[in-house]
Amino acid sequence: MTERLKFAGAGFVVGVLSGLLGVGGGIFLVPIMVTYFNITQHIAQATSMAIVIPTALISSIIYGFHGNTDVNLALNLIVGSILGASIGARIMKRIPPIRLKQLFAMLLIVVGIRMVLT
Repeated sequence: MTERLKFAGAGFVVGVLSGLLGVGGGIFLVPIMVTYFNITQHIAQATSMAIVIPTALISSIIYGFHGNTDVNLALNLIVGSILGASIGARIMKRIPPIRLKQLFAMLLIVVGIRMVLT
């Protein structure tokens, strides 16, 4: 199987999970890229951010057609997210790959525990 086909397959699975669960693909895509494709943590996280826009846009349009989007809330969140993403991307460059991987893993664990408990 070619590398492009493997990436497209991973993208398809991540797209389905993102649309189904309403999460950014990075939760799934970063671990897949790092463990399965041996991509560095920095590149995996940056690449994940690059695919968020088209994935989120398509999902948002479909959710919107079903009346499940709060546009005012989304616009308010966008303002903070743009600023936060800019700062976060600059900070990420300064963090060693192993520490970045550990921080990402801790985030997944904390979010998972909170979801199970609430």
